[in-house]
Amino acid sequence: MKQANVFFRNELAGVLTENENGYSFRYDEKYLSGENPLSVSLTLPLQNEPYESKILFPFFDGLIPEGWLLDIAQKNWKIDLRDRFSLLLTCCKDCIGAVSISPI
Repeated sequence: MKQANVFFRNELAGVLTENENGYSFRYDEKYLSGENPLSVSLTLPLQNEPYESKILFPFFDGLIPEGWLLDIAQKNWKIDLRDRFSLLLTCCKDCIGAVSISPI
């Protein structure tokens, strides 16, 4: 099982998990009870229950670089291009935009 903290504007928003059944994303309770929580994506609206999926959620998959930048990441860290979660953990610590991913 692999896990990652998902930050929105440098605040812990939730935890993304990869396990034998697929993927889950759950918003952090403290984040949900904050003053003005915002969803990390329109496809993942705020809710207490975890989101479940057999494939990596398209929003998170979309954070992974493409093209020559993906080639560099794959060659330097020797990550299989089909291992999307490992690519996400390695390449998305400092994304453009409000969301960042940090391995647990």
